[in-house]
Amino acid sequence: MKGINGADMSFVIFSAALVMLMVPGLALFYGGMVKSKNVLSTTIHSYAALVVISIQWIFIGYSLAFGPDVNGFIGNLDWSFLHNVGLEPNVDYASTIPHLLFVVFQMMFAVITAAVISGSFAERMRFPAFLIFIILWSTLVYDPIAHWVWSSTGWLKKLGVLDFAGGNVVEINSGISGLVAAIMLGKRKKTKPEPHHVPMAILGGGILWFGWFGFNAGSALAVNGVAVNAFLTTNTSAAAGAISWVACEWFHNKKPTALGTISGAIAGLVAITQGAGYVTPMSSVIIGLVGGAVSFFAIAVMKSKLGYDDSLDAFGCHGIAGLWGAIATGIFATKTVNPAGDNGLLYGNFTLFKVHIISAGACALYAAVATFVILKFISLFMKLRTDKDTESAGLDISLHGEEAYNVLSA
Repeated sequence: MKGINGADMSFVIFSAALVMLMVPGLALFYGGMVKSKNVLSTTIHSYAALVVISIQWIFIGYSLAFGPDVNGFIGNLDWSFLHNVGLEPNVDYASTIPHLLFVVFQMMFAVITAAVISGSFAERMRFPAFLIFIILWSTLVYDPIAHWVWSSTGWLKKLGVLDFAGGNVVEINSGISGLVAAIMLGKRKKTKPEPHHVPMAILGGGILWFGWFGFNAGSALAVNGVAVNAFLTTNTSAAAGAISWVACEWFHNKKPTALGTISGAIAGLVAITQGAGYVTPMSSVIIGLVGGAVSFFAIAVMKSKLGYDDSLDAFGCHGIAGLWGAIATGIFATKTVNPAGDNGLLYGNFTLFKVHIISAGACALYAAVATFVILKFISLFMKLRTDKDTESAGLDISLHGEEAYNVLSA
């Protein structure tokens, strides 16, 4: 096959598999942080996203996100059902790997984004409503925003936004949408965190950290120096995020926690996602430190003051750290790391900073409004939320007829 590079192809295949591994990682992370009576219902959200979006993506999702268009807003359906998408490279996206491999890699991003949102309404959303929601949300929110930012003809792409691995498309998008969903579904009866299995959550967070290397380094789509830089900045920002979160937690609550450590690392990972292939390792230290701190205060202070019930802090982590990551990339990006990128505010270019403010605002606003409309539409013909009795009994047994733990009475 003309233009195919075997090393690049192997690297992206492995990276796609790493991003897929983030799905069970997220399931464990979220599952460990809920009550034992809701662990299966929470876990199945992540796997349902993998199942449903895998099909939606090859039917219409990929074509809407990356297909040709006439307006820069959304792709047409020329590539629906993978029509005319084959093994030859598409030079607009990746010139050394098969077009189908690019489809697979991007599919995993669409999957994990839909799964992340579920953390905001864990322990209270009905499963049928969730299934319809993720199909509509992926089609009407994720796919258009992916097109704006990553398509060769997207309007934000043409404006000059740099989004290496999904700061806008994945993080801001899922975090803002999760916040809207949490507000619309209302609070749980008990909003105080009651993680039933902290080691499970920590293991899931560790798997997410591992998978993030495929997420960020893999987004270079080739075995090159940009991928190496993205790998290093990813790990560095995660470590810095963990340090700043624990420092804030220690100061605020007088005790550092294991769950806080991994949560801080994830905040750092979120913060670096947009700029991983555009900023230096030293800049990633600052990005991670700020990402961990702002996420901690969003979760520990802002959430309680404003009174919304973001169950597992999808907004506090992905939304807040994602917004910071967009701003940070506009500040710290440099062509010395990636000549295909641009220089940021720190290097004398105010234009890129301005573009990143516009792009973050546009993505957040669209995600918020569209998510609200989708949930309102679904609520016209089915209930979004479980009733009080179901919530009290637990969603595992009430909605799925099974229990995570078979505890025999003496």
